[in-house]
Amino acid sequence: MARSDKSDLEWEFIKAVLPNKTSGKKRVDDRRVINGIFYVLRTGIPWADLPSEYGPPTTVYNRFNRWSYAGHWDRIMDAIADAHNVDTVMVDGTSVRAHHSATTLKKRDPRRCLGRSRGGLGTKIHALTNQDGLPIRYELTPGQAHDAPPCKTLLDNLQPGQHVLADKAYDAGWIRDLIWEQGAIDVIPPKANRKLPAEFDAEIYRERNKIERFFGRLKASFRRIATRYEKTSRNFLSMIKLASVRLWIEFYESAA
Repeated sequence: MARSDKSDLEWEFIKAVLPNKTSGKKRVDDRRVINGIFYVLRTGIPWADLPSEYGPPTTVYNRFNRWSYAGHWDRIMDAIADAHNVDTVMVDGTSVRAHHSATTLKKRDPRRCLGRSRGGLGTKIHALTNQDGLPIRYELTPGQAHDAPPCKTLLDNLQPGQHVLADKAYDAGWIRDLIWEQGAIDVIPPKANRKLPAEFDAEIYRERNKIERFFGRLKASFRRIATRYEKTSRNFLSMIKLASVRLWIEFYESAA
């Protein structure tokens, strides 16, 4: 059994939220195929190099790609993450360098989501996590993009009384307004050049290290995310959400 293979308990979590197939030819063994997808996610190997124990590589890749296109991986992550109460959220971003195999789409192709920053050509992952540093939702932007604009989506649907933790890059009037309008509480240190004073709870802000640790764990545990190999941003985001499913299940196992 490879380290990426699902334990019986992990498989019970995933099996419960898999899409049902009510007609047509029966699917190839779900557990074997999904174990193959997670093997690629963890090791970062090309699909063609997938060990034979997971079946034909084309079968595994086609399942991943079709379910990515259909949004099944999004729904699986949402189903697992929605079962947890959230009293604090944290927002931040991290850059990922793109492998040359991920840069073959034309520059104007909307599926590309690549941009050049100081680290080279890459993609930026923007995440909203809960108080345990577990992901709730994501946005992707080209590598050179600023952290603030994705907040329009990431900070939508906040709950009254929630604390929203973010670093100085998010010290913008419209972000604070967005938080206040939903009844949430911003915990954002002010920039040095801010003209109007802004207070924040420094004790609560200390918890923000959890989202930084989350990004570190995401990249350390899943090589397919530490470097972007996927040509399309849709498939790259699907890989990120699959990694998130693994992190959420590990959290539930430890809490059991």
